[in-house]
Amino acid sequence: MSEELEIFKKKLLYRASYRGTKEMDILLSSFVKKYISDFNHYDLIELEKFLKFEDEVILNFYNFDKIDKDIDKNRISKIFKKYKI
Repeated sequence: MSEELEIFKKKLLYRASYRGTKEMDILLSSFVKKYISDFNHYDLIELEKFLKFEDEVILNFYNFDKIDKDIDKNRISKIFKKYKI
């Protein structure tokens, strides 16, 4: 595996782990840790896009099925929606 890919994965994990609220830190970091090694390059790009959504948008999608800012168009969001800690 290339060094660049490993650095990219570490950046994604960092972004998932330090969101601003402890709840989202725990939820997103555990999700990323579980799936990051299974994701291909395209999935990692989609994960990066997914992590750019605001916490409120992700949380509303996860808990209340509220679709905002096209979060449902992201392949990773569909995997995340099924994820349970």
